[in-house]
Amino acid sequence: MSRDELLKERWNSIVEKLSKQFADGDTLDLDAIIYLIGLQELGQIHRKFKKDDKINLMHIAICRLLEPYGYYEFDYIDDDGWPHYKVLETLPNLKAGEQSVLMKEAIVNYFLEAEFIK
Repeated sequence: MSRDELLKERWNSIVEKLSKQFADGDTLDLDAIIYLIGLQELGQIHRKFKKDDKINLMHIAICRLLEPYGYYEFDYIDDDGWPHYKVLETLPNLKAGEQSVLMKEAIVNYFLEAEFIK
C-alpha cells in the first residue's frame, strides 16, 4: 500500500470513529477534528467557549499537531490552564491542498501516538 493510500485509509478511520462518537451520524470535517484535538489538549471539555476561545482551541491543536514537525515547541501552561507554544520555525507557504495533507498527516500521527487507530 502506498504512503498516500495508507494516509487516506487512516484518515477515513479517524473521521468515521470521531463522527460516530461526536457528530450523531454527520461527518466531521478537518476543522471540527482540529477543534476536538484543541479541546482534548486543553482538558476543559465541559466548559462553554466563546468564539475567540474556539479559535484559540484550534490554534492549540495546530501547535500541538505540528510540534513533532519542528514548527512549534510547548512553552508553558498559563494560570487559566491554557497551553502556550513558541514558534521554532515559520510554516512554509503551502497551497490549500498541501496544507490539508499536512494537517491530515499530523492528525493521523497524533491518533497513532494515542493508539486511537492502528
